Amino acid sequence: MTFPIPFGKIDERFLTHRLKSTSLAGILGALVAVGFWAHDYYFNGIWRWDLFAVIATMAAVKIVAMIWYRLTD
Repeated sequence: MTFPIPFGKIDERFLTHRLKSTSLAGILGALVAVGFWAHDYYFNGIWRWDLFAVIATMAAVKIVAMIWYRLTD
């Protein structure tokens, strides 16, 4: 399978690197959201429901995906 990109063909290594980098980006994004939420809660006394909803959604999607892949793999 080839795509018109400057680097030539897309192979399994590219897809593996993309998978790992996307996973790392999701984890770091969740940690940044937790950091912002914790800072506002502990230092400013403000409970941010929007950040809490983002964190809860990311955690729920991660857990459901882990269960799904465990059951179907």
